[in-house]
Amino acid sequence: MKYWWLELVLGILFILFGFWIFRTPLETYLALAILFAVSFFVSGIIEIAFSLTHKNTLKGYGWYLAGGIFDFFIGLVLMTHLNITMTVLPYVVSFWIMFKSIMAIAGAIEAQSHGIKNWGWTLAFGIIGLLFAFIMVWNPILAGLTLVYYTAFAFISAGIFKITLAFGFRAQTKNDGDTASAT
Repeated sequence: MKYWWLELVLGILFILFGFWIFRTPLETYLALAILFAVSFFVSGIIEIAFSLTHKNTLKGYGWYLAGGIFDFFIGLVLMTHLNITMTVLPYVVSFWIMFKSIMAIAGAIEAQSHGIKNWGWTLAFGIIGLLFAFIMVWNPILAGLTLVYYTAFAFISAGIFKITLAFGFRAQTKNDGDTASAT
């Protein structure tokens, strides 16, 4: 691992970006609004293509098609009306999580009927997602702040992981060098 320090630099940048997000919640919220709008749009296109290319082999492909159409149109509306996007973002994310959670629950039930192992995890995450969506609908201001702060925590966590990984790579490089010089 000759370039272990690149992970270290990336980790430090992630942590700094996480703290920047804490200091600039409104700017971050705007950036998240744009990111979510584009993500919905692209996700919709990909899910529509996936469902149509697998309609003969995937039982219940209609769920994927419905999800793709939903994401596509929501993304289109959100991209063309950014002022509305910022207002409704917590609701849109809540309902999107709700819809995807229902899809996950339906997918878990279908997976169980086909004897697929670990279907229970999909069911559990679908139920957890559904609960989280209801909490977000109940308190949209908290939901907006939660989106920003979860993003900050995610960057800081990723930064800590990258730094830990870098020092692990460094130790491995040192051990490999010591082993090579001993032989």
